[in-house]
Amino acid sequence: MTAPPRAPRLLVVLAHPDDESLACGATIARAAAAGVVVTIASLSRGDAGPAAAGVDGPRLGALRARELEAAGRVLGATAVVSLDHADGMLPWVDGETLVADITMLIRGAAADAVITFGADGLYWHPDHIAVHERTTEAVTRLGADAPALYYVTMPPGQMRAVMDADPAHRAVVPGLPDADAFGAAAQSPTLVVPCGAFAVTKLAALRCHHSQFADSAFADLDDALAARLLDVEHFHRASGGATGPSVLDALAAAPHA
Repeated sequence: MTAPPRAPRLLVVLAHPDDESLACGATIARAAAAGVVVTIASLSRGDAGPAAAGVDGPRLGALRARELEAAGRVLGATAVVSLDHADGMLPWVDGETLVADITMLIRGAAADAVITFGADGLYWHPDHIAVHERTTEAVTRLGADAPALYYVTMPPGQMRAVMDADPAHRAVVPGLPDADAFGAAAQSPTLVVPCGAFAVTKLAALRCHHSQFADSAFADLDDALAARLLDVEHFHRASGGATGPSVLDALAAAPHA
């Protein structure tokens, strides 16, 4: 009896809970709906983020890890992993430790493709840039066993449009009032994934991160606006890693859901 074909596997390696939904939530949801086995990994628990109703420090980290698990369920991820590196300090965590942890994640997920931040860290966030550098190093060291590597970027102007659609003109991310910083230094995309109906799934996943987005421009964004404003997600394929067609190429070629 012939064994069923192995499902393709995607690993998303980012810095904090909520990065996955904001940066590439629709792509994750689209991949999962297409039968891809998706693992989401956050290298920190986000405990240095804005406090929520008096919850901060380790309690905030535990809350945000639970929010990540909830968002993962909404997006259809098979597995969600929260590591406990110091939020806000990833550039100063021992580089070899981070590379070893990311290599473990890649091997544990048996990833065919990996998504992480681009060199601009979406908006020059130091933690994001550190994750970009360490993930790139981990993939490079895997040599012939490396998965395809993609850097998620932001379409310039997308977050500005979300902010401008909010009557209260709130920030899209607490503590970051400059919506124009998103994607301002992004590399041109080599891959554009149409979000279609999965833009609404992305919005639902973002709302799972209530501690961070309850008072943001996303709080009152309706589904119709989400479908219009969050219509694509951008990626730049790295020069390192596996070559040839990947699972993300297949998603980009698929029609709108």
